[in-house]
Amino acid sequence: MPRSVPESASVVVIGGGVIGTSIAFHLARAGVPDVVLVERDELAEGSTSKAAGGVRASFSDPANVALGLRGLEAYSTFASDHRQEIDFRRDGYLYLLSDQDSVDVFTESTAVQNHYGVPSRMITPEAAQRLSPLVATDGLLAAAWSPDDAKATPEAVVQGYARSARRLGARIIRHCAVQSIERDGRAIRGVTTSLGTIRTENVVCAAGAWSALIGDMLGVRIPVQPVRRQIAFTEPVPGTPRHTPLTIDFPSSFYFHAEGRGMLVGWSDPAQPAGFDLDFSLGTWLEGLGEIAAVRAPALLEAGIVSGWAGLYEVTPDHTQIIDRSEEVEGLLIATGFSGHGFLMGPAAGEIIRDLFLGRTPRYDISAFTLSRFRDSADRPRETNII
Repeated sequence: MPRSVPESASVVVIGGGVIGTSIAFHLARAGVPDVVLVERDELAEGSTSKAAGGVRASFSDPANVALGLRGLEAYSTFASDHRQEIDFRRDGYLYLLSDQDSVDVFTESTAVQNHYGVPSRMITPEAAQRLSPLVATDGLLAAAWSPDDAKATPEAVVQGYARSARRLGARIIRHCAVQSIERDGRAIRGVTTSLGTIRTENVVCAAGAWSALIGDMLGVRIPVQPVRRQIAFTEPVPGTPRHTPLTIDFPSSFYFHAEGRGMLVGWSDPAQPAGFDLDFSLGTWLEGLGEIAAVRAPALLEAGIVSGWAGLYEVTPDHTQIIDRSEEVEGLLIATGFSGHGFLMGPAAGEIIRDLFLGRTPRYDISAFTLSRFRDSADRPRETNII
C-alpha cells in the first residue's frame, strides 16, 4: 500500500466506493494520464459496502431508466470485463401496492419503462405471491413486476473497477484522508491529504455522504445529507426459494430478498434524523419493521436476526443525484447524492464524469442532475421521481 502521494495528478478522485472507482476506471480507460483516487479508509468502506446490492431500471423518470439500464448491462458482463465475479443475478424487483394512487403511479411508470425496453408489467396480488411466497396478499390491490432487474455484490464491483483502473495506470491510495483543497480564485491548485499534497487542477467529488465536507473545502455548497439506513439478515425461512426477488412494500419502504441461507430485510424509518450515526441498533427500528412485516410478510417474524449493519444514504433535497461540472470552481466535477441508487448508477456515472472531464456531451440526459438546480430553491424539495 503506498504510504505517500504523487507530487501531481491530472485529476484527483475523492472517494473509493463504486462511484469513485468507476470514475477512475473510465478516466484511465479513456487515456487520461496520472489519475489518482484517494480513499480515507478501505475501498468500499463507506456506503457501498452497506448497500443491499439492487440493480434496476424500474424508475418513473426516463433519465433514471437509462442509467439503470446501463447498470444492468455493465454488471451482466462485469465478470468477464473486469476478471471479477460479482454474483450478478436477475431475480427481479417486485413492488407491492396497497392503495389506488400507487397503482396509478406504477401503471404509468411501467408504460414509461416499456417504452425504453424494460419488460416490467402490472400483475395481480396472487401472481405476486407466486413469485415471492412470503407475501401476504391481504389489502394488496396489485403489484408491479420487473423481471430483468437484478442483484450483485457491491464490494466485488469496487474491487473489479479498482483492479482494472490500476491495470490502466491509475493510482489508488487507501488510508489517505483529504484535509484541504487549495483554490486560487476559480482555479484548483492542489489537494492536501494525510499523506502529502498533490498538485492538480482537477478534482472529482465522489465522497458520498461526506460530499458536503469536500464542497466546504472549496466554498461550494453541495446539499447532501447523510441519513442512516439499516439492514438485517435472518435465519433461514423454510419454503423460501433461493432466488426470491427483491420484494418492496411500496407504501412503507419495507423490503426483503433471499441472501445466503436466510433473508435480507430492510426498512427506511421516516423518523430517522440526518447525521453520521452508524450504530446498528435494532430497538425501535425492528419494532417498526416488525409491524409492517406482520401485515405484509408474517412468516419473516418466525426467523431470528443473525446479523446486520447500518450504512448511510447520501440524500439530496429532491432525492435525485448530482452529476455535474461546477459553475463556481473550474476543474471541479461532482458525482454524489444518489439517495440509495449509487450502486446501480455507478457504471453510467463513471461514463458521464469521463465525458464531462474530456469536454464531451454525455450520451445520457443529465439536465435534471445539475448542482445549480438548488441555487434558488432554498433546498425546497421539488416534485421528484416517486420510484
